[in-house]
Amino acid sequence: MPGFVLLMRPRDDGDDTMRIGFTVTKKIGNAVVRNRMKRRLRALARELLAERGVAGADHVLIGRNGGIERDYALLRTELGKAFRKVTPQAAPDTTPAKAGAQTGKRP
Repeated sequence: MPGFVLLMRPRDDGDDTMRIGFTVTKKIGNAVVRNRMKRRLRALARELLAERGVAGADHVLIGRNGGIERDYALLRTELGKAFRKVTPQAAPDTTPAKAGAQTGKRP
């Protein structure tokens, strides 16, 4: 995403606790700018991690250069998309259709 990078790694230690870390490098700006970016990332995580995070995984949000100028609502939408990308998807249902079931085709 343009404002941040989200990394997720399952711990596989039997603990369902979700952990999160934040990183903003000196390339982003001075201490004031980096701290502002971390505050924004913490607020986003507080809103979305509990409902969209992966249980038993470590999440890391890395601030990027454009993140401080981006609108907060846009960052929130992008974080939702990022969580959908890193969340393991359930396997598709591969059970065969029942005999006589409607398939939408005419005989």
